[in-house]
Amino acid sequence: MKAMKVSERMRGYRARRQAAGLRLIQLWVPDTRSPRFAAECRRQCRLLKGDPAEADALEFIARAGAWDDSAPR
Repeated sequence: MKAMKVSERMRGYRARRQAAGLRLIQLWVPDTRSPRFAAECRRQCRLLKGDPAEADALEFIARAGAWDDSAPR
């Protein structure tokens, strides 16, 4: 049996996924391991420190995270 090339295997894999109703998407996202990313996070945190609007946003996030989907409506 001849070994299948990687490109052939991927073509088959993608065809099977597509036949299953899935669609391939690819995204570029920030590299969270990058020193530049860490520096930008620190910069933005310093800008938000003590900002009343940030405190409101964090309170909202905390309440949303504690949402109980099983609670009666």
